Amino acid sequence: MRQVPAEQVTETVERLFIEANYHLPPDMVSVLEKGEREEQNPVAKSVFRTILDNRRVASEGKFPLCQDCGMAVVFLDMGQETAVTGGNLENAVNEGVRRAYDKGYLRKSIVGEPLFERKNTGDNTPAILHVRVVPGERVAITVAPKGAGSENMSALAMLSPAAGPEGVERFVIETVRKAGPNPCPPIVVGVGVGSDFEGVAELAKRALLRPAESSSSHPRYAALEAELLRKINDLGIGAAGYGGTVTALGVNIEWAPTHIACMPVAVNLCCHANRHCSAEI
Repeated sequence: MRQVPAEQVTETVERLFIEANYHLPPDMVSVLEKGEREEQNPVAKSVFRTILDNRRVASEGKFPLCQDCGMAVVFLDMGQETAVTGGNLENAVNEGVRRAYDKGYLRKSIVGEPLFERKNTGDNTPAILHVRVVPGERVAITVAPKGAGSENMSALAMLSPAAGPEGVERFVIETVRKAGPNPCPPIVVGVGVGSDFEGVAELAKRALLRPAESSSSHPRYAALEAELLRKINDLGIGAAGYGGTVTALGVNIEWAPTHIACMPVAVNLCCHANRHCSAEI
Protein backbone atom coordinates (compact mmCIF):
# COMPACT_ATOMS: atom_id res chain seq x y z
CA MET A 1 0.00 0.00 0.00
CA ARG A 2 1.49 3.31 -1.08
CA GLN A 3 1.26 6.11 1.47
CA VAL A 4 0.75 9.72 0.42
CA PRO A 5 1.16 12.37 3.15
CA ALA A 6 -1.82 14.69 3.49
CA GLU A 7 0.62 17.62 3.41
CA GLN A 8 1.69 16.59 -0.11
CA VAL A 9 -1.94 16.77 -1.24
CA THR A 10 -2.25 20.21 0.36
CA GLU A 11 0.91 21.52 -1.30
CA THR A 12 -0.18 20.20 -4.70
CA VAL A 13 -3.64 21.75 -4.47
CA GLU A 14 -2.12 25.07 -3.36
CA ARG A 15 0.31 25.14 -6.29
CA LEU A 16 -2.32 24.16 -8.85
CA PHE A 17 -4.87 26.80 -7.85
CA ILE A 18 -2.29 29.58 -8.01
CA GLU A 19 -1.09 28.36 -11.40
CA ALA A 20 -4.63 27.97 -12.76
CA ASN A 21 -5.58 31.50 -11.74
CA TYR A 22 -2.52 33.11 -13.34
CA HIS A 23 -1.76 30.96 -16.39
CA LEU A 24 -4.25 30.08 -19.14
CA PRO A 25 -3.88 26.49 -20.41
CA PRO A 26 -2.01 26.23 -23.75
CA ASP A 27 -5.08 24.80 -25.52
CA MET A 28 -7.09 27.90 -24.58
CA VAL A 29 -4.35 30.24 -25.80
CA SER A 30 -4.35 28.36 -29.10
CA VAL A 31 -8.12 28.59 -29.68
CA LEU A 32 -8.17 32.27 -28.66
CA GLU A 33 -5.45 33.05 -31.19
CA LYS A 34 -7.41 31.10 -33.79
CA GLY A 35 -10.59 32.97 -32.82
CA GLU A 36 -8.87 36.31 -33.28
CA ARG A 37 -7.74 35.29 -36.78
CA GLU A 38 -11.20 34.05 -37.79
CA GLU A 39 -13.36 36.78 -36.22
CA GLN A 40 -14.79 39.11 -38.87
CA ASN A 41 -16.31 41.78 -36.64
CA PRO A 42 -13.58 44.41 -35.93
CA VAL A 43 -14.97 45.23 -32.47
CA ALA A 44 -15.16 41.57 -31.48
CA LYS A 45 -11.66 41.02 -32.90
CA SER A 46 -10.39 43.76 -30.59
CA VAL A 47 -11.93 41.89 -27.65
CA PHE A 48 -9.85 38.84 -28.57
CA ARG A 49 -6.72 41.00 -28.63
CA THR A 50 -7.57 42.39 -25.19
CA ILE A 51 -8.13 38.88 -23.80
CA LEU A 52 -4.76 37.73 -25.15
CA ASP A 53 -3.04 40.85 -23.80
CA ASN A 54 -4.63 40.18 -20.41
CA ARG A 55 -3.35 36.60 -20.56
CA ARG A 56 0.21 37.81 -21.11
CA VAL A 57 0.03 40.27 -18.20
CA ALA A 58 -1.46 37.63 -15.87
CA SER A 59 1.25 35.12 -16.77
CA GLU A 60 3.83 37.46 -15.21
CA GLY A 61 2.34 36.44 -11.86
CA LYS A 62 1.25 39.88 -10.67
CA PHE A 63 -2.48 39.77 -11.42
CA PRO A 64 -4.88 36.83 -11.80
CA LEU A 65 -6.56 36.22 -15.15
CA CYS A 66 -9.93 37.38 -13.81
CA GLN A 67 -11.20 39.22 -10.76
CA ASP A 68 -13.54 36.27 -10.17
CA CYS A 69 -11.06 33.68 -8.94
CA GLY A 70 -13.85 31.16 -8.78
CA MET A 71 -15.25 28.38 -6.68
CA ALA A 72 -12.51 25.87 -5.96
CA VAL A 73 -13.55 22.76 -7.91
CA VAL A 74 -11.24 19.76 -7.45
CA PHE A 75 -11.30 16.47 -9.38
CA LEU A 76 -9.22 13.84 -7.59
CA ASP A 77 -8.56 10.30 -8.83
CA MET A 78 -7.33 8.17 -5.93
CA GLY A 79 -5.63 4.85 -6.61
CA GLN A 80 -7.17 2.05 -4.58
CA GLU A 81 -3.69 0.93 -3.51
CA THR A 82 -3.00 4.35 -1.96
CA ALA A 83 -3.69 5.68 1.52
CA VAL A 84 -3.55 9.31 2.64
CA THR A 85 -1.63 9.52 5.89
CA GLY A 86 -1.23 12.22 8.52
CA GLY A 87 -4.59 13.82 7.92
CA ASN A 88 -8.00 13.71 6.31
CA LEU A 89 -8.19 13.94 2.49
CA GLU A 90 -10.97 16.54 2.39
CA ASN A 91 -9.25 18.66 5.03
CA ALA A 92 -5.99 18.43 3.09
CA VAL A 93 -7.69 19.70 -0.08
CA ASN A 94 -9.38 22.56 1.74
CA GLU A 95 -6.12 23.58 3.40
CA GLY A 96 -4.52 23.74 -0.04
CA VAL A 97 -7.34 25.98 -1.27
CA ARG A 98 -7.01 28.16 1.84
CA ARG A 99 -3.27 28.65 1.32
CA ALA A 100 -3.59 29.28 -2.42
CA TYR A 101 -6.20 31.98 -2.11
CA ASP A 102 -4.20 33.68 0.62
CA LYS A 103 -0.73 33.35 -0.88
CA GLY A 104 -1.89 34.09 -4.44
CA TYR A 105 -3.93 37.17 -3.45
CA LEU A 106 -6.97 35.55 -5.04
CA ARG A 107 -10.50 36.82 -4.45
CA LYS A 108 -12.37 34.79 -1.86
CA SER A 109 -15.97 34.37 -3.00
CA ILE A 110 -17.57 31.54 -1.01
CA VAL A 111 -20.45 32.13 1.41
CA GLY A 112 -21.03 29.51 4.07
CA GLU A 113 -24.83 29.52 4.19
CA PRO A 114 -26.40 30.23 0.81
CA LEU A 115 -29.88 31.62 1.51
CA PHE A 116 -30.19 33.79 4.60
CA GLU A 117 -26.89 35.02 6.07
CA ARG A 118 -24.61 34.57 3.03
CA LYS A 119 -21.53 35.33 5.12
CA ASN A 120 -18.20 34.95 3.33
CA THR A 121 -16.11 32.09 4.73
CA GLY A 122 -13.03 34.26 4.26
CA ASP A 123 -10.78 31.63 2.66
CA ASN A 124 -12.70 30.36 -0.39
CA THR A 125 -13.45 27.03 1.27
CA PRO A 126 -15.02 24.56 1.23
CA ALA A 127 -13.92 23.22 -2.13
CA ILE A 128 -16.24 21.28 -4.44
CA LEU A 129 -14.50 17.91 -4.33
CA HIS A 130 -15.13 15.04 -6.78
CA VAL A 131 -13.28 11.84 -5.84
CA ARG A 132 -13.04 8.72 -7.98
CA VAL A 133 -11.36 5.51 -6.83
CA VAL A 134 -9.24 4.11 -9.67
CA PRO A 135 -6.93 1.10 -10.02
CA GLY A 136 -3.32 1.34 -8.95
CA GLU A 137 -1.34 3.75 -6.81
CA ARG A 138 -1.67 7.01 -8.73
CA VAL A 139 -3.18 10.15 -7.24
CA ALA A 140 -4.20 12.58 -10.00
CA ILE A 141 -5.51 16.04 -9.14
CA THR A 142 -7.14 18.56 -11.47
CA VAL A 143 -8.30 21.92 -10.18
CA ALA A 144 -10.76 24.20 -11.97
CA PRO A 145 -11.52 27.64 -10.50
CA LYS A 146 -15.10 28.24 -11.74
CA GLY A 147 -16.44 31.77 -12.00
CA ALA A 148 -20.06 32.59 -11.23
CA GLY A 149 -20.85 34.52 -14.41
CA SER A 150 -20.67 31.41 -16.58
CA GLU A 151 -21.85 29.03 -13.84
CA ASN A 152 -25.06 31.02 -13.46
CA MET A 153 -25.84 30.54 -17.14
CA SER A 154 -25.53 26.75 -17.00
CA ALA A 155 -28.62 24.53 -17.17
CA LEU A 156 -29.90 20.97 -16.79
CA ALA A 157 -32.89 19.21 -18.35
CA MET A 158 -34.42 15.78 -17.87
CA LEU A 159 -35.46 15.11 -21.45
CA SER A 160 -37.51 12.23 -22.73
CA PRO A 161 -35.51 9.63 -24.66
CA ALA A 162 -37.87 10.38 -27.55
CA ALA A 163 -36.31 13.85 -27.83
CA GLY A 164 -33.28 12.20 -29.43
CA PRO A 165 -30.18 14.02 -30.68
CA GLU A 166 -32.37 16.83 -32.02
CA GLY A 167 -33.74 17.51 -28.53
CA VAL A 168 -30.26 17.61 -27.03
CA GLU A 169 -29.14 19.98 -29.78
CA ARG A 170 -32.11 22.30 -29.24
CA PHE A 171 -31.52 22.43 -25.48
CA VAL A 172 -27.82 23.21 -25.80
CA ILE A 173 -28.33 25.93 -28.40
CA GLU A 174 -31.22 27.51 -26.48
CA THR A 175 -29.13 27.54 -23.29
CA VAL A 176 -26.36 29.44 -25.07
CA ARG A 177 -28.83 31.77 -26.79
CA LYS A 178 -30.50 32.68 -23.48
CA ALA A 179 -27.12 33.21 -21.85
CA GLY A 180 -26.15 35.82 -24.44
CA PRO A 181 -23.20 37.94 -23.25
CA ASN A 182 -23.57 36.98 -19.57
CA PRO A 183 -21.00 34.13 -19.47
CA CYS A 184 -18.32 36.42 -20.98
CA PRO A 185 -17.98 34.95 -24.47
CA PRO A 186 -16.13 33.59 -26.29
CA ILE A 187 -17.10 30.51 -24.31
CA VAL A 188 -16.35 26.83 -24.04
CA VAL A 189 -19.46 24.67 -23.83
CA GLY A 190 -19.34 21.54 -21.70
CA VAL A 191 -22.21 19.10 -22.30
CA GLY A 192 -23.16 16.03 -20.30
CA VAL A 193 -25.56 13.38 -21.61
CA GLY A 194 -26.78 10.41 -19.58
CA SER A 195 -26.12 9.24 -16.00
CA ASP A 196 -28.75 10.72 -13.64
CA PHE A 197 -29.76 14.12 -12.22
CA GLU A 198 -26.55 14.80 -10.30
CA GLY A 199 -24.24 12.73 -12.48
CA VAL A 200 -25.01 14.56 -15.72
CA ALA A 201 -23.99 17.89 -14.20
CA GLU A 202 -20.59 16.47 -13.25
CA LEU A 203 -20.20 15.08 -16.78
CA ALA A 204 -20.77 18.56 -18.22
CA LYS A 205 -18.20 20.07 -15.87
CA ARG A 206 -15.66 17.36 -16.62
CA ALA A 207 -16.19 18.04 -20.33
CA LEU A 208 -14.67 21.49 -19.82
CA LEU A 209 -11.40 19.85 -18.76
CA ARG A 210 -10.83 18.44 -22.23
CA PRO A 211 -8.75 20.48 -24.69
CA ALA A 212 -11.09 22.97 -26.36
CA GLU A 213 -10.38 21.70 -29.89
CA SER A 214 -10.49 18.01 -29.01
CA SER A 215 -13.20 15.70 -30.32
CA SER A 216 -15.09 12.89 -28.64
CA SER A 217 -13.66 9.43 -29.26
CA HIS A 218 -17.19 8.35 -30.23
CA PRO A 219 -17.74 9.39 -33.87
CA ARG A 220 -21.43 10.28 -33.50
CA TYR A 221 -20.76 12.46 -30.45
CA ALA A 222 -17.82 14.03 -32.28
CA ALA A 223 -20.13 14.90 -35.18
CA LEU A 224 -22.66 16.39 -32.75
CA GLU A 225 -19.92 18.50 -31.14
CA ALA A 226 -18.97 19.92 -34.53
CA GLU A 227 -22.58 20.63 -35.47
CA LEU A 228 -23.28 22.34 -32.16
CA LEU A 229 -20.16 24.51 -32.49
CA ARG A 230 -21.24 25.62 -35.96
CA LYS A 231 -24.80 26.44 -34.90
CA ILE A 232 -23.72 28.24 -31.71
CA ASN A 233 -21.37 30.43 -33.71
CA ASP A 234 -24.20 31.12 -36.16
CA LEU A 235 -26.10 32.76 -33.26
CA GLY A 236 -23.93 35.83 -33.78
CA ILE A 237 -23.52 36.68 -30.07
CA GLY A 238 -19.80 37.22 -30.51
CA ALA A 239 -17.01 38.10 -28.11
CA ALA A 240 -18.33 40.08 -25.12
CA GLY A 241 -21.72 40.11 -26.85
CA TYR A 242 -20.62 42.60 -29.52
CA GLY A 243 -21.78 40.34 -32.34
CA GLY A 244 -19.50 38.35 -34.56
CA THR A 245 -18.60 35.00 -36.01
CA VAL A 246 -16.95 33.40 -32.96
CA THR A 247 -19.17 32.90 -29.91
CA ALA A 248 -17.84 29.50 -28.81
CA LEU A 249 -14.27 28.25 -28.92
CA GLY A 250 -15.25 24.63 -28.45
CA VAL A 251 -18.05 22.22 -27.59
CA ASN A 252 -17.13 19.11 -25.59
CA ILE A 253 -19.59 16.30 -24.84
CA GLU A 254 -19.15 13.61 -22.19
CA TRP A 255 -21.69 10.81 -21.87
CA ALA A 256 -22.53 7.93 -19.51
CA PRO A 257 -25.07 5.08 -19.31
CA THR A 258 -28.53 5.98 -18.06
CA HIS A 259 -31.96 4.53 -17.27
CA ILE A 260 -34.16 3.34 -20.16
CA ALA A 261 -36.73 6.03 -19.28
CA CYS A 262 -34.24 8.91 -18.92
CA MET A 263 -32.16 11.24 -21.04
CA PRO A 264 -30.56 13.81 -18.72
CA VAL A 265 -28.70 16.66 -20.43
CA ALA A 266 -26.58 19.33 -18.73
CA VAL A 267 -24.80 22.35 -20.17
CA ASN A 268 -21.95 23.89 -18.19
CA LEU A 269 -20.72 27.09 -19.78
CA CYS A 270 -17.29 28.56 -19.16
CA CYS A 271 -15.88 31.90 -20.23
CA HIS A 272 -12.74 32.26 -22.33
CA ALA A 273 -10.71 31.92 -19.11
CA ASN A 274 -11.39 28.19 -18.97
CA ARG A 275 -8.94 27.69 -16.11
CA HIS A 276 -7.76 24.24 -15.12
CA CYS A 277 -4.48 22.69 -14.09
CA SER A 278 -3.43 19.11 -13.30
CA ALA A 279 -0.71 17.18 -11.50
CA GLU A 280 -0.02 13.64 -10.39
CA ILE A 281 1.40 12.75 -6.99
